[in-house]
Amino acid sequence: MRRYLAARLLQALGVVIFVTTFAFVMIHLAPGDPIAAALARPNITDAMRQEWRTAYGLDRPVGEQYVRWVANTARGNLGFSFSHRRPVRDVFADALPNTLLLSGLGLVLSFAIGIVVGVVQAERPGSGRDRWLGRVLLVLYSVPDFWLALVILMVFAYRLPLFPPGGMTDAVMYEYLSPGGKLLDRARHLVLPVMTLAILTAAGVARFQRGALLAVLPSDWMRTALAKGLSWRAAVARHAFRNALLPVITLFGLAVPAFATGAIFVEKVFSWPGMGLVVVNAIAARDYPLVTAGVMLLSVLVAACALLADLAVAAADPRIRLG
Repeated sequence: MRRYLAARLLQALGVVIFVTTFAFVMIHLAPGDPIAAALARPNITDAMRQEWRTAYGLDRPVGEQYVRWVANTARGNLGFSFSHRRPVRDVFADALPNTLLLSGLGLVLSFAIGIVVGVVQAERPGSGRDRWLGRVLLVLYSVPDFWLALVILMVFAYRLPLFPPGGMTDAVMYEYLSPGGKLLDRARHLVLPVMTLAILTAAGVARFQRGALLAVLPSDWMRTALAKGLSWRAAVARHAFRNALLPVITLFGLAVPAFATGAIFVEKVFSWPGMGLVVVNAIAARDYPLVTAGVMLLSVLVAACALLADLAVAAADPRIRLG
């Protein structure tokens, strides 16, 4: 077990280094720089911009800038955000909890809905209910995330103004609300972005869960359970579901970082102040430290979730041993 963990951690470290290095080089090779974007005013001369570039080391070769960035990151210094005019660590400290809240709720809700719908379909494969749900899921699975977010925004915030169109709280009344009123206000702002994320992922989870169940239903132990007198629904719930849940656990681990990236469009559409909105704005502003640190954080999240998914599968299935 220790050898397995050590090997996976080394592999994860290699992935993080490769992805971060690639992102660092590509963002530096792109046209423009953070100084040109931050000081794009007519009263700022080229000499002043060059002075700022020299002060931040942006006039040095990319390799030298990379070595300096790695040394600073090893000391816990993620750099200074040019677009936010404060340390990158402080920007992430404000934005990351908001993304975790949005993505966490969307992830749990989507898997809960998807697993239930997948089980309902697999109980009677080929029935009218299965075919009808399959068509609906296929349509939802094919819808682009930004398009669905815009449709939900238009319907439930403008046509039927049931929920706020964007933001995390009411910009005017939030400070004057009671603690319960503040909680309710945040919950109302969460409904539309969480609904968008849940619908997008629940369709894929349901199709995956249905396929996993149909793969285990013809097994010998299912026929044995039915021969012992268990009803079809009880046999599915007690025996087939647990075995079919193992690939879904792996899917859950891989879906966590996918939610972090998928939330970028949702956060942009609903103006949710999370990591997605921060990274999108940082790319437009050529904010090198913020973009590179965001990619590094995402790669760490991907590697960690993949490892946790493997460990969860091993814990759920005693037949699997990690050596």
